[in-house]
Amino acid sequence: MANPAERLVDHALNLRWDNLPQAVRDKAAIFLHDSLAVGVAGANAAHADGVLAMAQGWGAGDTAGVLGRPGVRLPAPSAAFVNGFQIHGQEFDCVHEPAVLHPMATVLSAVLAEAERGDPVSGTEFLTAIVAGVDVAVTLGLAAPGPLKFFRPATAGIFGCVAAIARLRNLPREMALDAFGHALALVSGTMQAHLEGKPALPVQVANAARNALVAVDLARAGMPGVRDPLAGPFGYFALMEVREELEAAIALLATGHRIPEVSWKPFPTGRAGHGGIMAVTGLMRDQGLTAEGLDHLEYHAPPLIHRLLGRPAKPGMEPGYARLCLAYLAAVVLLRGEVGLGDFGRDRLDDPAILALAARICVVADDNPDAAAFVPAQARAHLTDGRVLTADVTAQFGSPQWPLSDAQHRAKALDCLRFAGLEGANDALADAGLGMAGHGDAIAAIRAAGVLG
Repeated sequence: MANPAERLVDHALNLRWDNLPQAVRDKAAIFLHDSLAVGVAGANAAHADGVLAMAQGWGAGDTAGVLGRPGVRLPAPSAAFVNGFQIHGQEFDCVHEPAVLHPMATVLSAVLAEAERGDPVSGTEFLTAIVAGVDVAVTLGLAAPGPLKFFRPATAGIFGCVAAIARLRNLPREMALDAFGHALALVSGTMQAHLEGKPALPVQVANAARNALVAVDLARAGMPGVRDPLAGPFGYFALMEVREELEAAIALLATGHRIPEVSWKPFPTGRAGHGGIMAVTGLMRDQGLTAEGLDHLEYHAPPLIHRLLGRPAKPGMEPGYARLCLAYLAAVVLLRGEVGLGDFGRDRLDDPAILALAARICVVADDNPDAAAFVPAQARAHLTDGRVLTADVTAQFGSPQWPLSDAQHRAKALDCLRFAGLEGANDALADAGLGMAGHGDAIAAIRAAGVLG
């Protein structure tokens, strides 16, 4: 097999807006808008103020802005870090399910910072860079069909960021390859934070975005990078994945791009929780399920769902823990009818009624052999009168098979802006994101919306 790093870098550098199918162009703009709105809401995420204060302590500079914080300017790597934390900080950012990867949190944060620290770039160049970054990051995720060892949004994400910057700035091929090699030295991200539900998850995303700029800057400074960072004996796949099917994943790039395969997050929770949320919502709507009538509820799902969401609800849990706890999420739905950004403050997290109901809800692993499967699944609600209500889940709401409508997409963006107190920017941000291809200066368009410092 030819050097996979060279093949992925060449793919990114050779992308042209005029050659992208309309469906790819549309999804790039849609998920740009979605991710910008989510990043704005992330200014009010747990620990976001502390992360900003930390980044401000790294050194002064006013090169790049921070989403949702008008007037705040930082050095470009610091801005990439804070924006990465904010976009992923509430588990509301889009996801590629088969790759088990959140591509836009890292890629957009890195591209935003890079675009602010150099010559202006057009909207079409900005979007093309996003397509390139998502292609590369998702390809690395698809090439690893085994169970997660490391946190793939960060580990594969940094390579997607480097590819996106290479395309954005049309870096010379050798320089782009050096940057790709440096990414291996800077890659990190552990699943332990996911297991414990700790806020280190968005920190790892943030670090990947920041380190992508470092990798590119090392290459620009003339430092050579390793030449086989992916398939080498001590490369990415040997160190960070259980097994590798890279040739097949790269071959998919000849058949199309990956961004049309990305899913929205309709709820600010771990993606694995969306099926259970929709199942409980459907049982309430269609079969009359109520909290009062429930004895206990089981969500029978693939082993990945059990591993990610099977944790018990408990007093004092962190917001990141609760977003990955189906017992909590289902209890909130049963008591409130929905799950939103406001359901992860201390008042809700420690609500005795929610916790008592959550104690009667659990995830049961089935025998699905697919290590990355989210569906099929089934919710089984056992009622106090002896009846059992069931709801099958065959697709995730927000997936390409069950996409958000334009109205639902826009409503989510408005909710994000409202959570940050910037709902007045709604129309302008929609123009900047959904209409990005029509703008001559991508950053100017986003700044004009009033959501970027």
